[in-house]
Amino acid sequence: MNVNSLSLRKKVAREAASLLYFGVEKEYKQAKLKAAKIFGTNFLPTNLEVAIEFDTIADENEGPSRQERLIKMRKEALKLMKILKAYNPLLIGSVWRGTVHYESDIDIVVHHNELEKILKILEQNNIKITQTERVTVTKKGERKSSFHIYVELSTKEKAEIKITNPEETCKVEKCKTYGDEIVGLHIKELEKVLKENPTKRFLPF
Repeated sequence: MNVNSLSLRKKVAREAASLLYFGVEKEYKQAKLKAAKIFGTNFLPTNLEVAIEFDTIADENEGPSRQERLIKMRKEALKLMKILKAYNPLLIGSVWRGTVHYESDIDIVVHHNELEKILKILEQNNIKITQTERVTVTKKGERKSSFHIYVELSTKEKAEIKITNPEETCKVEKCKTYGDEIVGLHIKELEKVLKENPTKRFLPF
């Protein structure tokens, strides 16, 4: 690929990232297609290339406050995870990655099959539940169902708790954005990060 092609690819990635960051598009695929159309090309950058540009745009627009919010969100995530300690919660998403931006929320996964117990413990700890829903997706011909609990914390930060089948505990998913495995952080690991390097990033580059 020549220099001009690389430059065009970067421009498309930047435009796609901008569409995502400012909420014009919600999905990477649609953002890339629209960006390519704007530049009159068939070049489609990878999700990773778009994510890198997205990160740059977030830094440009949010400055130092972005890192401050990351630390705050990781602390809030730890509090919520301790409430769910009995269910071995795992922190994933942008708060795990260290790539939070102004619209980020806290993403936590719990492998358990007794939803009522989890809902009850959240209510007992005065966690405001704003919505619940069951989501079913088909991956490689296999239907998978998960239960999602959306909450608002006392600091007004929002979190999504994804409850999946205990059989999924040992299965590691591949990240559609970065292409690596979604490892996440458990309670002790998150405590260590907050103590030693609170803005540490978990990225494949």
